[in-house]
Amino acid sequence: MNNEIADSVRLALPGEAAAIAQIQRRVWLDQLGPERAQPMLDTLSEEQATEAWHAAIARPPQARCRVLVAVESDRLTGFATTRPSDDPDADLAGDGLIDEFGIDPAARNRGHGSRMLNAVVDTLRADGFTRATLWILTTQDDFRSFLTAAGWAPDGGHREIGTDDEAVRIKQIRLHAAIAEE
Repeated sequence: MNNEIADSVRLALPGEAAAIAQIQRRVWLDQLGPERAQPMLDTLSEEQATEAWHAAIARPPQARCRVLVAVESDRLTGFATTRPSDDPDADLAGDGLIDEFGIDPAARNRGHGSRMLNAVVDTLRADGFTRATLWILTTQDDFRSFLTAAGWAPDGGHREIGTDDEAVRIKQIRLHAAIAEE
């Protein structure tokens, strides 16, 4: 009998909040580089991040807010969150947002991103959304290519986010995909 657990994606458990916070820190450092990531990480301790993730999992702010995790054997390798879009031009009933999407840099190129993308789209669809949106860094060419190959496309949305003191500014574009059942 094989005791290995298949690689999968599932809803996160409250006890996994610390592991998610650690993966998030590694993803930010990888995506932004230490110079831009560290000021943002300095504003939120690992303990505060763990508490925030625990609350998001155990007491989501809305019924259609979800935290999913990618699992390899018995280890978390990524995370994603879904919720209704709050973009100013969103269709409040039909637009769902992938608010966070991160695969641990050490676990990339092993299928976790594809499994996670399929799972979050299935989750958004099950929650009644007909379109999915996702904000990505303008510099994430590999991630953008991955999403484009999966049927996503830019929709013209763009924004700049960063720290409250404006020391760090990050440019993002929005991609979208129709996810309605046919």
